[in-house]
Amino acid sequence: MILTALAALSLAIWIYLLAFRGRFWRMRSDAPVHMLDQSAPAIHAVVPARNEAPFVARAIASLAAQIYPGDLTITLVDDHSDDGTAALAAAVAPQLHVVTARPLPPGWTGKMWAVSEGVAAADDADYILLTDADIVHHPQNVASLLARARAGNYDLVSYMVRLHCGTLAEHALIPAFVFFFFLLYPPAWIRDPRRRTAGAAGGCILIRREALDRIGGIARIKSELIDDCALARAVKQTGGRIWLGLGDRTVSIRPYTSFAEIGATISRTAFTQLRHSWILLAGTVSGLAVTYLAPPLLTLFAANRNASGMAALAWLLMTAAYLPAVRYYRANWFWAPMLPAIALFYLGATVHSAIVTWRGQGGMWKGRAQSATLQ
Repeated sequence: MILTALAALSLAIWIYLLAFRGRFWRMRSDAPVHMLDQSAPAIHAVVPARNEAPFVARAIASLAAQIYPGDLTITLVDDHSDDGTAALAAAVAPQLHVVTARPLPPGWTGKMWAVSEGVAAADDADYILLTDADIVHHPQNVASLLARARAGNYDLVSYMVRLHCGTLAEHALIPAFVFFFFLLYPPAWIRDPRRRTAGAAGGCILIRREALDRIGGIARIKSELIDDCALARAVKQTGGRIWLGLGDRTVSIRPYTSFAEIGATISRTAFTQLRHSWILLAGTVSGLAVTYLAPPLLTLFAANRNASGMAALAWLLMTAAYLPAVRYYRANWFWAPMLPAIALFYLGATVHSAIVTWRGQGGMWKGRAQSATLQ
C-alpha cells in the first residue's frame, strides 16, 4: 500500500507539472521583435567583470556591433581583475567606458557592487542593459529587447540566453539547469501581472531606469546572491511588468569542462534559494526523491504491479516533459529518460551548498565567500 501510494503521488505530481505549471517545459524560443520606427531611447549597457580575460573581448565586441538606432553606451566595471580584463575589452571597443570598482563595502556582494558602480555612470539612460562578460549578443539583441519592452509595456525584459553545451558534462546537466529554472519560474506566470511569480536571467536583462529608481536602485538587492530573480521580484512587487523568455540567438561562451565545475556553480546559490533553511532543505530532498527518484526505482524494483505501472507512467511523463529541453540544446534523446540521475546530481549539489554555507564558505565565487561576508 505504501509503494502504491508513493507511485500514485509521483504520477499526480507529473500530471500537475505537465498540465498546470504554465507549460514551462515547452522550451520554445520567442520570435524576435523588431523595432517599427527609428525613435529609440538611450540605453546604457553595464558589464561587471572580474578576471574575465578569456571571454570579455568577444562579449564587448558583440555589444559594440549592435544594430540600434538610438544611443547605446557601454560601461565595463573592472572589479579588481588581475588578468588584463579591462585592457582586452578596451582593445576591441575604443568607445568603451571603463570604471574601476571601488573597494567592496560591507553588506554587498561583489557583483552587485560592480553593477552599482556601473549604474551610477548611467544617469542619462532611459534603459539599462545588465549583462555579463561572457555573453555574446546577436547584433539585433538590444533592439529586440527594447522593442519587446515597448510592445508589452514591460519595465523589465530578460532573455535566458543559450548556455554553452558542448562537453559531456554540459550535455548531461545544462538542459536540466534551464528545465529546473523554468519549473521554478514559469515564464507564462512571470509575464502574468496577476501572479506573484517573478524571475529573470542575469546574463541579459533590460530594465527601465524609472523602474530601477522606483525600487531603490541596485542597493535594494545589494546582498542577494540570486540577484536576477531578486531584481525581477522587486520590480513586480512595486507594480512593474516583467517578461522572461528564451533568446537562443544570444549565447554564453563560458564552457564547463567537468561535472565538478557545474556542481560548484549549482552549489553556489542552491542553499540561498532555500533561504538558508534546513527545514526547506529537508522538504526539498523529500520532494525531489518522490518526484524524480521514486518513478524509476519503483518501475524497476516494485513487485506490486499497480505501483510499478503508475511509476512507469510517471517516468514516461517526466521523460516527455524533459525532452523539449534536451532537443533545444541539441543533445541526444537518451538524456531525457536520464533525468532522475541528473536530478540526483542536482540534489547532491544542493546538500553540498548547505554544508559549505554552514562552514562559512557559502556563495564562493571569484575567490569570495559571499555568504560568509554577508553574515
